[in-house]
Amino acid sequence: MTAVRLHYRSWGSPDSEAVILLHGGASDSSTWEGVAAVLSKTWRVYAPDLRGHGKSEWPGKYSLELMREDVLELTEELGLAEAAYVGHSMGGAVAYLLTLSDPERVTRLVLEETPPPEPLGLPVPERPEGPEVPLPYDFAVRLAIIEQLNAPDPGWWARADEVSTPTLVISGGPASHLPSRMMYEFAARLPGGRMVTIPAGHRVHEAAPDRFLEAVVGFLDGQGL
Repeated sequence: MTAVRLHYRSWGSPDSEAVILLHGGASDSSTWEGVAAVLSKTWRVYAPDLRGHGKSEWPGKYSLELMREDVLELTEELGLAEAAYVGHSMGGAVAYLLTLSDPERVTRLVLEETPPPEPLGLPVPERPEGPEVPLPYDFAVRLAIIEQLNAPDPGWWARADEVSTPTLVISGGPASHLPSRMMYEFAARLPGGRMVTIPAGHRVHEAAPDRFLEAVVGFLDGQGL
C-alpha cells in the first residue's frame, strides 16, 4: 500500500511501455488530459494526483521526498519496474529526485519548467480567495514546497552529474519566472541532458500543447538523445 492513497488516471494499452505524468503545484492530474490523449496512442500513460492535491489524500505533511516515495510505492502497486517520467514544475522536481534515488526505474526524463535545485527566492503566496473558499489542493502543501524550493538540499545540485538518464529540460522562455540561463545551466549539469525552449511561459503543456508534444514525443521515441 502507498504511504498515502493516491488517485490516478490511466490511458492506453496496459501492454505498452509506461509513461508517468507528474503535475505541478496547485494542480492535479486533469492538467494532462490533452497530453495523455496523444501519448496514449503509443504508451501506457499514468497520471497521479500527488499528495495534498486533487482526489489524493491530504495528510498535512508534505515534502518533495515524501511525494517521491508515494510515486515509487504507486509504481510498485502497478507492477512497473521502469517508466519514462514527464514532470511539470513541482512534479518535475519529484521526478528528478526519483531519478537520483532510483535511476534504474527511469528510462527517460522530461523536466518541464522544473525549478533547478538551487535557492530560487520564490515569494511566499497568500491563500487565494480567502480561507472560507475551498481549494482543489491543500494550501499547506504549496507553502511547504515553496519553502523547500527556496532552500533545497545542496546535495540535489551536487549530484546532478549522476543523472545519466536521457533528460529533456523544457524552458518556457522569457515569459516564465524561471530564467532561461538557470534552466540552461541545469540541463548542462546533467550528463544525459539537453534543453529546448518553447516561449509559452510556465505552463508550456497547456499554452503550447502542439509544440510541447512534438518535443516530448520525439524525445520519448529516442530522437535527440
